[in-house]
Parts: sequence; C-alpha cells; structure tokens
Amino acid sequence: MFLRRVRPDAELACICPWPDKIRWDFGIPAFGANSCSSSKIVRLLNRLLFGGPRQFGNWVYTIRQVYKFDLLIIPGTGLLDDFGTGPWFIPYMLFRWCLSARLCRSQIWFVSVGAGPIHHPMSRRLMKWAAAMAQHRSYRDTISKEFMESVGVDVRSDRVYPDLAFRLLNPKPSLLDGAPLTVALGVMSYRGWRSDLEPRDELSEAYLKKLTRFLNWLLDRGYHVRILTGDLSDQPAVDNLMMALTTERRSIEPEKLVAEPTPTLHDVLRQISLTDIVIATRFHNVVCALKLGRPTISVGYANKNDVLLVDMGLAAFCQHIEKLDVDLLIEQFTALMGDRHQYEPRIEKTVRAYHQQLADQDAILTSKLLKL
Repeated sequence: MFLRRVRPDAELACICPWPDKIRWDFGIPAFGANSCSSSKIVRLLNRLLFGGPRQFGNWVYTIRQVYKFDLLIIPGTGLLDDFGTGPWFIPYMLFRWCLSARLCRSQIWFVSVGAGPIHHPMSRRLMKWAAAMAQHRSYRDTISKEFMESVGVDVRSDRVYPDLAFRLLNPKPSLLDGAPLTVALGVMSYRGWRSDLEPRDELSEAYLKKLTRFLNWLLDRGYHVRILTGDLSDQPAVDNLMMALTTERRSIEPEKLVAEPTPTLHDVLRQISLTDIVIATRFHNVVCALKLGRPTISVGYANKNDVLLVDMGLAAFCQHIEKLDVDLLIEQFTALMGDRHQYEPRIEKTVRAYHQQLADQDAILTSKLLKL
C-alpha cells in the first residue's frame, strides 16, 4: 500500500459504505460516511422536524471524525458525477466532509478522480464547492479536468494521471494453452442516468433483450462466456439474463457459461484473467480488462469509456448502452477477435505508459506526504 510505504508512521482510517468489511480485510479503523444513530428519540424528532436533527447529527459526527485527521484523501472513482444520485446524497455528503476538513484545518486531496457529467444544478454547485476546497487535485482523464473547469473550478495547477486501478496487482496468469476462446461479458443493472429519481425499466428491458441475443450468438458459435458484474446491484440483471437465456435454450453446459459473483475489482481481474476478449459496461471493468492487455469493447453509459478506448487504439469498438446495436456489436466483436493480436501490443504499451505516469504522481504525493 502506497501510504504505508511512504508514511509507515501514519495512522490510517477509511470512510466507506462497509466499514466492518474494511476492518476485517485490512485491519484498519473504518466508519461510515453518516452517523448511524438509531435512538428512538432521534427517529421521532426527525419525523417531526423534517430530518433536521439527523442532518445536524451528521455534521457533528463528521467534524468529530475529521478533527482526528491531518489529511483527507478522495482516491479515484467517478465520484464527481451525479449518476444514480440526487444532490442531497453523495454531492451533499462530499461537500459536508470537505467543508468539515477545512474547518478542522485538515488537507484535502482528490487523486485521479473522474468528473462529470453532473446534470442537477445543486449537485453541480455542491461538488464544485467540495473540489474547490482541496489543496491537491488530479483527474483520471482530460475530459474530467475540462468538466471541472467548465463548472468554475480553477484547474490551472491540476494534473491528469490515469485511473488508480491501473496500479492494482495482476492475478497470476490463468489462461491455458489450447483452452477454448473465452469471452467476458459485462452485465449491469442500468435504468437510466438518474435511476434513483426516475427508474426507466424500459431501458433495462431493452438492454437485457439485446444482451440475451448477443449471448446466444456467442454460445451458438462455440465461445465460452464468463459474466462480469462490478456491483452487488447488478445481480438482478444477471438473474434476468440467465432466466431469459434458459427459456430460449434447452440446456447449457456449465463450463460454457460461468456467472460467478464479482463484487470487487480483484474479483473482476481474476475473472478477466481467464478470458481472451472483453465486452464491458462499467468503467472499471473496462479498466481491468485493458490493464490485463485484453482487447475490449465498451457498451458504456458515459464518454469516459470511449476516451479510455481511444487512448488504447480501440476507438472503433464503442457503443452507448441506450443505443446498443446488436448487429454492430457482432461486427465489432468479429473484427476485434480476428485482429486481437494486432491490438494487444498497443494496449500493453499504453498500460506501461500509465504505470509510469502513476509513478510520477506517486513521487509528487510522496514529497507532499513527507512534509505533513
């Protein structure tokens, strides 16, 4: 771990949705982003006062936590967008933590984060204010930096470095000589950009219908397939896909279609290491595929996927999830599979360059950490 290597004397803690898992897996203190008071009196007051006591409690809780910190790091992910969230969830929570850190004179670093789009005006303000309070900002791609500049953040001192997931350890090589060609197929529970506000089930149904058709096409041609997810919320989509598939096919040999849970990036990397080519929707599934040198097709919901594939020389292999064309996907797959050995060197060269860029960022962060 970078922080342990550079500052072995530092006390680390994690703010996350699953603090018990982090404490168990990594042996460091961890806590949730919000106060979890379950007092009956607090619940009653919340109902009577429209949630005011809970919000006040969250501020007190956050300040008490941040007061212990010298540095608050927001690493990676596409945190600075409003996919699946309204202003009073992640944008407000991020603003609360950043403002509390500034009030407690703790430094704030955004490291290789993704940004945009942010459609709701209030979400845009809250995330802009949060980012503007940071002493260090870097973005995982140019479009993220340009987006933050467009909403009014002064980005003149900000830098662009690749996504931090490119520094994860690779699993041990798993593909065996002579093994059947295996495809990783990403499946996502997608119901529109603001599915929290207006779930569009028709988008999910159309996407899964198209995915079922493509999966049938792969199986009919003898490919083995591994289903990829990237979030626990994707499991219903996998279940629906498998149900639709079984109604169209009498039987499927277990080794030809594998749908193991992949809730973490390490699980995703392990699954992809068993495949030859990847079709993915979630951004970090695309990152993991490219990190392992796999030719990749993106069926994305934002242009962050497309920008990454352009960098890898795969600009011709992108589609938007809401406009997915199965015939085009078959053409893209056939072309990429046929020429995959020509694309692999470019992918591997770009990944090596990313490693060097991330090492350069590490050097900058190291010099700052040693001064704290």
